[in-house]
Amino acid sequence: MPTPAAPPTATGAPPPGRRSILLDPAFLRLWTGATASGLATWALPFVLGLAVFDRTLTAADLGLLLAARTVGFLAAVPVAGVLADRHSRRGVVLWAGLTSGVAAPVLAYGLGSSVLLTAAAAAVAGAGQGACRPAYQALTAEVVDTDRRQQANAAMTLAVRVTTLVGPSLAALLALLLDTQGLLVGIGLLWLVAAVAPGRGARCAAAHDAAEPSSGTGRTSLLGEFAEGVREARRHPWFLAGLGALTAVIATGYSATGVALPLVSRDEYGTEVVLAGAMTAYTAGALGGALLVARLRPRSPGWAALAGLAAYGLAPLSLVFPVHPVAVTAAYAVAGIGIEVFNVPWFTAAQREVDPDKLARVSSLDFLLSYGLAPVGLAVIAPAIDVFGARAVLAGCALVCFAAPAAAALVPSARTFSRTSARRDSP
Repeated sequence: MPTPAAPPTATGAPPPGRRSILLDPAFLRLWTGATASGLATWALPFVLGLAVFDRTLTAADLGLLLAARTVGFLAAVPVAGVLADRHSRRGVVLWAGLTSGVAAPVLAYGLGSSVLLTAAAAAVAGAGQGACRPAYQALTAEVVDTDRRQQANAAMTLAVRVTTLVGPSLAALLALLLDTQGLLVGIGLLWLVAAVAPGRGARCAAAHDAAEPSSGTGRTSLLGEFAEGVREARRHPWFLAGLGALTAVIATGYSATGVALPLVSRDEYGTEVVLAGAMTAYTAGALGGALLVARLRPRSPGWAALAGLAAYGLAPLSLVFPVHPVAVTAAYAVAGIGIEVFNVPWFTAAQREVDPDKLARVSSLDFLLSYGLAPVGLAVIAPAIDVFGARAVLAGCALVCFAAPAAAALVPSARTFSRTSARRDSP
């Protein structure tokens, strides 16, 4: 029998005799809901693309609908963070899923007949999607005990990667049997599963409603409560540093992937195989990274996570000079591994370190900045390539991807993603 003096963090292995997190009924329900929401999220752009293919939508209409969905997502994230901390996280997941579930058939009804109606429905669907994200993060902390959260977060991110890979493919297969409207109704059904599958967390809605704000002067405004979440985030220097690095990497490396990779695949290699191979390798690498990090317990988890984040710089770097397509594919596979080596400890640390009553708001700040600024990067990259050339822009993106996590690692608490360790290690 192992002695208590040999902690799991010292060996890198999970505690002996502990069953898989997916055998926990409460987490399995949460995981099922998250998987359903992931399938619905990643299938929607593909299904709308099919509508362009069959001439139900124009390319301009598609851009408008995707933009409307993004606006809905960004508008809902901070509001949902406040509501998930103020009320039941389970309730926010329920209403967010129902909102997107209702929006999907409305989108199907207006498709090809009313751009205004479909844009409004897309915005509502995006709002439901955005509301789910911080609520799911906080609900995971309620459903799973502390020492199994890294395994739980790895399982959740694994579901995201699988749905990224399977969602469009499954939609393509179903398109052989159903028209676009039928596929959109199916997406609505997936959102209903996401709404009803998760169970209640540790805190009940009554406890949320009974809780008084710290000022003692009655319920504060949504903006005021979100500001409390920002103040909580500022209490954790490792979080601010990591969020800054993550935002920089997504705004540059992600944008290079979205804009420059298709151009390089076409102009330098003369085939779409490089594009498809790189994206497939990235997803496969992320799947492997999620499996790896479920068992990985490094002594400096923050530094290991930031090193994984910096590995994304290999993706734009592989496009700077003409190299064999295998090198591009390998670079994207390593980038995929690295992003999950970052994501899982990042989510786990937030669930451990942040005040539980402010966790959803802090998570919403995370999604709002990291994903909210991604469209800005996408909008800037293409004009920058026209002005400075693809190689210069890609080299700049790679430099940012390497430098931002390195700068974040200089923050003392970034080594362990913990303020407590930083105080203990300081002279």
